[in-house]
Amino acid sequence: MFHGVVPPLCTPLTADGAVDTASLERLTAFLLDAGVHGLFVGGSTGEIAQLPDAMRDLALRTVIATAAGQVPVLAGAIDTGTLRVLEHARRAQELGADAVVVTAPFYVAVGEAEVAAHYRRLHAGLDVPLVAYDIPSNVGWKLPGSLVAELARDEVIVAVKDSSGDLEGFQQVLDGTAGLGVSCLTGSETLADLAMSRGADGIVPGLGNVDPHGYVRLYEAAKAGDVTAARREQARLTRLFGIIDAADRTRVGRVSGALGAFKAALVARGVIRHPYTQAPLLPLTADEAAAVGAIVADAGLEPVRP
Repeated sequence: MFHGVVPPLCTPLTADGAVDTASLERLTAFLLDAGVHGLFVGGSTGEIAQLPDAMRDLALRTVIATAAGQVPVLAGAIDTGTLRVLEHARRAQELGADAVVVTAPFYVAVGEAEVAAHYRRLHAGLDVPLVAYDIPSNVGWKLPGSLVAELARDEVIVAVKDSSGDLEGFQQVLDGTAGLGVSCLTGSETLADLAMSRGADGIVPGLGNVDPHGYVRLYEAAKAGDVTAARREQARLTRLFGIIDAADRTRVGRVSGALGAFKAALVARGVIRHPYTQAPLLPLTADEAAAVGAIVADAGLEPVRP
């Protein structure tokens, strides 16, 4: 279930901040047509921390219905405490998610014992597979490779998504889980070829919303052992990832700049209707969006035909 290219979907929005289900359906179909191997709803790229529960549910229902069983759908169950996460995860399970993706608790200061107990309690309370999500830039705590290996040995988790950007740490996860049947996925847009060459099972790139075909080509080249083709595709995708620098960082923060760029690029490609982001995030200006569009065009990405 957990391999290949699994984009963390953006959540398209209307002008009044509601989920734009028609755009989300088009985005889902666009990704499926590109040959992705799974869909991750409710990740950081999907603005999960900003979405009210009803919007989380609507986004997940929309993607599940559109995917119609073609690929697994993973749902983010991300919140500050174990009971809150368990509530989200059970709801995702009821809606038909194939797995839930969970970070360490945040806001409260946690240590390894609390995080281990967090995952164990979730595993005991759910009937769907549990994926550990390591994203220290957002939660303020990095999952140690030794803990990931422990949870894998005890069959608490079935996969790990590493968005730490720490390739050495990811190697420790790969080594610690070897032979345990746990999938190791990288969340890096720019180190995907290196992660694949080290033994990663798949890629979960936010930029995969914009160019899923490129990441599928990279994955297939890496699996075939064609290092040169994978490196060439990675170089092109890394240049495309420059869209996240289009926003004036004196005006908006890192996340607004990145997610605003992804959505502006999807608008430029004709996949979604609007580039709106959910408060408190701010969208790009018209000039910034034009800069994104220029980078997208330079990468050879044409508008998607209806």
